[in-house]
Amino acid sequence: MTTFELIACLIVLAAVFSYLNFVLLKLPSAIGAMSLALAASLLLVLVGLVIPSLKEHAQAIVSGIDMQQTFLHGMLGFMLFAGALHINLNELAARKWPITALSTVGVVISKAVIGVLTWGALSVLGIPARPMYCFLFGAIISPTDPIAVIAILRQAGVPREMEITIAGESLFNDGVGVVIFLGLLEIATGAGEFDVVRLGGQFLWEAVGGVAIGFVLGWMTYRILRSVDNYQVEVLMTVALVAGGYAAVNAIHMSGPLAMVVAGLLIGNVGRTFAMSPTTVERLDVFWELIDATLNAVLFVLIGLTYVVVVFSILVQGLSIGSLTRHWLGDGLSHCDEKLGR
Repeated sequence: MTTFELIACLIVLAAVFSYLNFVLLKLPSAIGAMSLALAASLLLVLVGLVIPSLKEHAQAIVSGIDMQQTFLHGMLGFMLFAGALHINLNELAARKWPITALSTVGVVISKAVIGVLTWGALSVLGIPARPMYCFLFGAIISPTDPIAVIAILRQAGVPREMEITIAGESLFNDGVGVVIFLGLLEIATGAGEFDVVRLGGQFLWEAVGGVAIGFVLGWMTYRILRSVDNYQVEVLMTVALVAGGYAAVNAIHMSGPLAMVVAGLLIGNVGRTFAMSPTTVERLDVFWELIDATLNAVLFVLIGLTYVVVVFSILVQGLSIGSLTRHWLGDGLSHCDEKLGR
């Protein structure tokens, strides 16, 4: 299957599942699309028990999707920019201290609690696991996903103050999460000891550097937007900001997500007020809302398809819960070692 055919299939599935969710389930779009993708994948696996070639073909397609390239180095920048574009900077600044506390101290506490609970649960099940691996697992899943958070909050009808606080925390917890994860990974793999000074420097380079570069890129784009009054050119400039800026920031090993959040906040507030005509603001909002909705639907369908096909295929082959857990941990650590060049 070619890349275009794969993208076409994902878009068709996202459209079909979104329609079915709207008509039948009436769940938040992200949850509904992923739930239907999970159900479709489970059905596919069950049918694969009777027709093994079908299951093998599906596994080959799914395993050929590089989630890291597709999401982390592709979709994520666009989705974060679209999310930040519609957040009011004044409301965010008014809640800066709760957001700062939740995205730093809150993340650390969450990692510790999840690590302890994971170790306790595995011990009760009789599955041997190093505590450090459990804390590493906590470091992986603790930072909230800004895409899911923003998508769900918009449909849940929560108070505005709570929405801004939670959305702000989800947008800014990336830097803290990455530094803690890398520190725990070094200890878990025996590659080194926890070096606070070195990890602090890494945090400054990745997180603070990402914020700074995002501001510079956003400001340059803002100045260009002020010099032209054509909504087609202006929308295209924001696309170029996200595509080119995200690739450039990742290339110098800074935080691309934080850079896109800052750029989105700047364009969505300063740019919207001082550099765009009402027509441009309207067209820009419609364009990025459509991009956000489409990528959200595709992402959650992809998650549903990938998770169920891979996991249930492993279970069908007769792996126990313990061996499945060790399989995940082993593959995860091997992948992390490979990415870090170890």
